[in-house]
Amino acid sequence: MQINQALPIHCVYCFDVLLAYLHKKDVPKPTFQEFDVPVFVTFHTNKEDLRGCIGTFSPGPLGQQLAKYTYLSAFKDSRFPPISMKELDYLDVGVSLLVNFQKGKKWNQWEVGKHGIIIDFQEGGREYGATFLPEVASEQEWDVNTTLEHLIAKAGYRKNYQNVLDKIDLTTYETSKVQLTYAEYLELKK
Repeated sequence: MQINQALPIHCVYCFDVLLAYLHKKDVPKPTFQEFDVPVFVTFHTNKEDLRGCIGTFSPGPLGQQLAKYTYLSAFKDSRFPPISMKELDYLDVGVSLLVNFQKGKKWNQWEVGKHGIIIDFQEGGREYGATFLPEVASEQEWDVNTTLEHLIAKAGYRKNYQNVLDKIDLTTYETSKVQLTYAEYLELKK
């Protein structure tokens, strides 16, 4: 087993944490091997509809990271109302461990479906920055140029994206990702 590999037990823990908050109980302690890693926790309903996604690029103890970002993704993602008990049967959780960071890349030195990208650039005296996880471009069926166009807009730059391509400082990363439905979670808890 690789140390930075996402495992089903990590998703089980996210559901344990979610249920603890929903039932107003103490958050359980993790039972898996701890290591420091940046993480994202993503909830979907009906296996495809985004329901919450928050994470961090700062490494920290895996159990603490999963507990914190499960809570934030489930209850504090400003795009969605807090997750409720009635949604559990339709819910799945994904854990993405962020690995293999490579800084100093040019805007087109990455591969759709393999790399997540972080962009930073300055224009007009202002700093811009944004990221997409590796699955975003492939799920949207975007190529490199289209992905950069959307990511530059996400960063807040509203003019022609091609004006800033050569100013971009790009970092690539990869994820080790695992997903689990609530039904699968219940089976594993038996």
